[in-house]
Amino acid sequence: MRVGVPKEIKNHEYRVGLTPAAVRELTARGHQVLVETKAGDTIGLTDDLYVKAGARIVATAAEVFGAADMIVKVKEPQPVEIARLKKGQTLFTYLHLAPDPEQTMGLLGSGAVAIAYETVTDSRGGLPLLAPMSEVAGRMSIQAGAHCLEIAQGGRGALLGGVPGVPAAKVVVLGGGVVGTNAVRMAMGLEAHVMVLDVSLTRLNELDEQFGSRLHTLYSTMDAIEEQVASADLVVGGVLVPGAAAPKLITEKMVAQMKKGSVIVDVAIDQGGCAETSHATTHADPTYRVHDVVHYCVANMPGAVARTSTFALGNATLPFTLALAELGAEQAMKLNPHLRAGLNVYKGTLTYEAVAEAQKLPFRSAEAVLGM
Repeated sequence: MRVGVPKEIKNHEYRVGLTPAAVRELTARGHQVLVETKAGDTIGLTDDLYVKAGARIVATAAEVFGAADMIVKVKEPQPVEIARLKKGQTLFTYLHLAPDPEQTMGLLGSGAVAIAYETVTDSRGGLPLLAPMSEVAGRMSIQAGAHCLEIAQGGRGALLGGVPGVPAAKVVVLGGGVVGTNAVRMAMGLEAHVMVLDVSLTRLNELDEQFGSRLHTLYSTMDAIEEQVASADLVVGGVLVPGAAAPKLITEKMVAQMKKGSVIVDVAIDQGGCAETSHATTHADPTYRVHDVVHYCVANMPGAVARTSTFALGNATLPFTLALAELGAEQAMKLNPHLRAGLNVYKGTLTYEAVAEAQKLPFRSAEAVLGM
């Protein structure tokens, strides 16, 4: 199979779809890999490293899309990239379609087979290709939030851990999943006062056992969210409904009741955000204020630590990339139900129910379109 790796073009996105080590694994199995020149240059993955691993360097993204049977990316395809997709070509990347009808319609019109990292599953019910970036984003949410709390950034001038004689800042984490767990770990490490809310008592019990008495846990209800958000210095939104739009847990009324200069870091922004006042921002212009509350809503947070993120993501995606290359997309998905769960668009047909519900579009199951 010919596998193509274009350079990412989203604002301040420096991750790359395949590392040189992954390229070597593919070429050793007889596959061809085309990498756009300087695709990983910013993070030290030079063209020379890709050539040594067996890749062929090409000058433009158009050449990559034109020659490859499968495109491996990181972020959702931008309009110019969607226009380059060919009928029947496989696209393997993050998609986050639910809040993005324009991308959905573009992919449907392309005739491509689009497999989303964020909906691929594993045998334990997890999301193995979303997890490494959720770990990164969860950890980054605290350092980004701490920075936003500084006066120069529009924050209220609070130090997360306080100092002797001065209370620590209060961090409220919505969601006890991968993002929330990593946010809790970092916030507690900085000695903040940390509260985590979740609708799963089992998960709250696990967090309580993991972190002990320094972590405060609370069952998530509208009343509880309203009370905790109002008293927080930093709120981290880490909720997830796989493949679907994020629930709006923080209303604009709640934001209006927050302290002046407090901060919301909405990690759920890839799926539309969990605050009514959230809208996607970029690393070039990461924050804005609503009701004197600083909002940090960067849609590709892990892109800021692109080297770490690239290797973390590559470790997770490689087995699936190899399966797709070895067997072809259709056969690989027929044999592996977890990879099949990643299928969102198949040759003009929407195949993921949560996206269909969010956008009120018809869909067919992956099993149906694959003839199973």
